[in-house]
Amino acid sequence: MPSLVAASKPIASRLANLLSLRSISPRSRCPLPRPQSAPIVRRSPLPPPPMAIPRAAPMSSIAVDNEVGLAGKFWIKSRRESLFAMYTPFALRLAAGNLEIDGFRHYIAQDVYFLKAFAQAYELAEECTDDDEANVAISKLRKDVLEELRMHDSFAQEWGSEDTKESTPNSATVRYTDFLLATASGKVEGVKGPGKLATPFERTKVAAYTIGAMTPCMRLYAFLGKEFQALLDANKDSHPYKKWIDNYSSEGFQAAALQIEDLLDKLSVSLTGEELDVIENLYHQAMKLEIEFFLAQPLAQPTVVPLIRDPSLAANRLMLFSDFDLTCTVVDSSAILAEIAIVTAPRTDTIQSESQLARMSSAELRKTWDILSRQYTEEHEQCIESILPAEKAEAFDYEALAKALEQLSDFEKRANSRVIESGVLKGLNLEDIKKAGERMILQDGCTSFFKKLIKNEMVDVNVHVLSYCWCGDLIRSAFSSGDLQLLNVHTNELTFDESFSTGEIVKKMESPIDKAKTFDEILKTKDHDKRNLTIYIGDSIGDILCLLKADIGIVIGSSSSLRKVGSQFGVSFVELYPGLVEKQKEYSEGSSADWKGSSGILYTVSSWAEIHAFILGW
Repeated sequence: MPSLVAASKPIASRLANLLSLRSISPRSRCPLPRPQSAPIVRRSPLPPPPMAIPRAAPMSSIAVDNEVGLAGKFWIKSRRESLFAMYTPFALRLAAGNLEIDGFRHYIAQDVYFLKAFAQAYELAEECTDDDEANVAISKLRKDVLEELRMHDSFAQEWGSEDTKESTPNSATVRYTDFLLATASGKVEGVKGPGKLATPFERTKVAAYTIGAMTPCMRLYAFLGKEFQALLDANKDSHPYKKWIDNYSSEGFQAAALQIEDLLDKLSVSLTGEELDVIENLYHQAMKLEIEFFLAQPLAQPTVVPLIRDPSLAANRLMLFSDFDLTCTVVDSSAILAEIAIVTAPRTDTIQSESQLARMSSAELRKTWDILSRQYTEEHEQCIESILPAEKAEAFDYEALAKALEQLSDFEKRANSRVIESGVLKGLNLEDIKKAGERMILQDGCTSFFKKLIKNEMVDVNVHVLSYCWCGDLIRSAFSSGDLQLLNVHTNELTFDESFSTGEIVKKMESPIDKAKTFDEILKTKDHDKRNLTIYIGDSIGDILCLLKADIGIVIGSSSSLRKVGSQFGVSFVELYPGLVEKQKEYSEGSSADWKGSSGILYTVSSWAEIHAFILGW
């Protein structure tokens, strides 16, 4: 008769499949299947039948299908860098329209050096290809750059300034132009220089490398132009940099960005996998140089990004709170615990020894999980509908929302009691739980954000994780694998008899109200010699009270129940970047951009990259 320890051996391969899950896209919050008749709701502590969990695509294939060309795939994989560029102080002030004119003049002067190098790189690329169609495209793109230079000259004429002719390139501009011209000269990964290339194929390869290093600049500016254009007030024509925005959001520039991407796809058709890797590295390097180029622009004005550099924080404390399940993770922790329970459970025909904790068979467990999950999903939907007021509130009403959520709290507690009574958590091996936690996949960018935040030396930072998870050991193990032992975890705990769970839960956090109370208690324990700036990051209705209590509440993902309930009680959901642009505009009026909790405004993001860019910067 196998013992529980012996029965747990297959967990390694089964959990390897489960824990290899990656998020399919920043918007795809939960890969767990749900009953078709019910909307996706969060947070269900009861997963659907665990073995039905699909295997998701790796991060490198996010939102990429077979019809997307090489350049398109590179751009999708550079989403993080594009956001960091948009969130730089220079770009935010430009979007807000209160970038000082001297700062814009300096940028234009530096951009002139860059554009001249860009035109030269096009000329070298044209010399390297014998394809008539490619040469025509390159020639057209080069003429567009010369036209862009003339636009910069018109800026100088409008200002009555000769800054674009008198300035010298800064170190970031030099690094970028040197990289671009070295690539166009064939000085990449040991590739021969154009003058020594023996075959047309070798020359075409250098042209492909060159276009690969130039494409991200075009695509990034097309992206920023569109993003900034969407923020312009249609009823006003007062944005000082509207001409710049109009140029890069124009149909002509958008078409040019597509043209260079098509050119890169065409020139790369005959290249080997190794050579395509070289182009991808060049593309990624160019994106990083773009960020450095923006960061190098001098600003004498305060900015709201990155938050950690706010001078007022130097003498104060940053208190960051975060949910765990589906905020930090790809898979809900309950699905992990269900998987452990099922793969370690005895078979139906296995006789258990008297020394073992009595457990259901794997088949019985699967059936019980299914019943509990469906019951939770149906009742959760009914509970959400029951707490919605008949009419939408005219103004934000925190007290009414908190009162309504008492019903949800009662429901969550009943659901947890059913889990305990069912015995589905009985007999889990603590070591299996810890190993599963260590292999748990967190959302892309989550770990790197917490690492950088904790290691910063600029601001006093406290980080707390508030979670409904049934087992704190799972969370602590998930973060320990990322060298993040300094995070404070507040959650429920499984009880153990020696190293096996009894099926009981020490209930510490079961509802939005429990989370809000813990939030307040943590703040009370802090010394009052410093002011606390509080940030809460969450994704679900369970986080809503904490999100609203915090000075800055950030919603990651797109929970329908969170938005439905919040909106009915007067909560406003604002995309983070447009919200920061509005905050930045306050500086031009001489007032501060103080963050005020309990305002009823929650900021929404699609990824941890946005959170990282806002709080920490590049």
